[in-house]
Amino acid sequence: MPTTPPSGHPHVSLLTFLRRRLGWASGTAYAAAVVLPAPGLWLRHAHTVSPSGRLPVGVSVTQILLATVLFAAGLRASPRALAGMLRRPLILLSGLALHLTAPLLVIPAVALALRCSPDSDGGSGMIAAMILTVAMPVAAGATVWTSEGRGDEAAMLGLVLTSTLVSPLTLPATIGALSPLLSPDYARGAAIAASGAGSGFALTGVLLPCAAGIGCRLLLPDRAEPTALSVAALLAVLAALLLTYVNACGAIGQFLAQPRPFLVLGAAGTATAVCVLSFGWGRCCARVLRLTAPARTCVELASGMSNSSAGAVLITSAMPDRPQILLPVLAFSLLQKVAANRITRPRPAEAAG
Repeated sequence: MPTTPPSGHPHVSLLTFLRRRLGWASGTAYAAAVVLPAPGLWLRHAHTVSPSGRLPVGVSVTQILLATVLFAAGLRASPRALAGMLRRPLILLSGLALHLTAPLLVIPAVALALRCSPDSDGGSGMIAAMILTVAMPVAAGATVWTSEGRGDEAAMLGLVLTSTLVSPLTLPATIGALSPLLSPDYARGAAIAASGAGSGFALTGVLLPCAAGIGCRLLLPDRAEPTALSVAALLAVLAALLLTYVNACGAIGQFLAQPRPFLVLGAAGTATAVCVLSFGWGRCCARVLRLTAPARTCVELASGMSNSSAGAVLITSAMPDRPQILLPVLAFSLLQKVAANRITRPRPAEAAG
């Protein structure tokens, strides 16, 4: 087994520092978006570069950051863990089924409630944002909660990889099924997103980076694994924080230019409802299935946690002129982390034992 790099290494110390204060670091990213939004707004847009005077190439910083996070998740997938997850078919099948059905049950209920709101389009923008978020694969960050809290890390990793593997099919199917809930304007944007997801985003933006990480892990010499994995983990945390900042700049910058307090309240309320109902769906089904405590934790996380960073990137690509709909995505991203922390927190009896 490879050993862990000495804790005195600067990158290991920084990684430990950030992991222990990830909530505060995310809050700092939001605060930076309020105080200094200009760099984030510049990074948010695609740029064209011409290497060595050749044909210009479009570069999307947000997609590069997302690929970094997913590559690191794949790199952490040890061959032993990948083999172990196949011995847990019930967890994989039930977790994947709950993750795929949660949007189909939760989003219509929230959309029905929002039709009573004073919004002229019945909260269609917020519903569009939530559709494009919860349709994403299971968040790669879910593996962090099962490794540091309670849960089956191998099974959780299997759920992340399996949901990512089927995402080229499930993404456009879920978006298409829920698009009738939207106003015509947002339905067109969702259709563009579904087309992009089916024609390449899920494959090149989600699946390939994860697969590349798994491939690199298989090629890593044993002696290089500890350093490579810790460096990759640090890069993933930094990329996730920078991606949070860039996405927040798009949403918060628009809000600061045209303050709409009710929009913020609506976004927070919508994200809260989707988060509570999604995790609640997973908890109820896990109890019905009478799963063990570690398996129940994995199923609940799979049901409630979606790759909100990938959702924000897809929204930015499909509807670049509507950065305000990133507000519920940012709220959902924060809330699902709070919920995951609560689910994986050891009970007093477990802590004593």
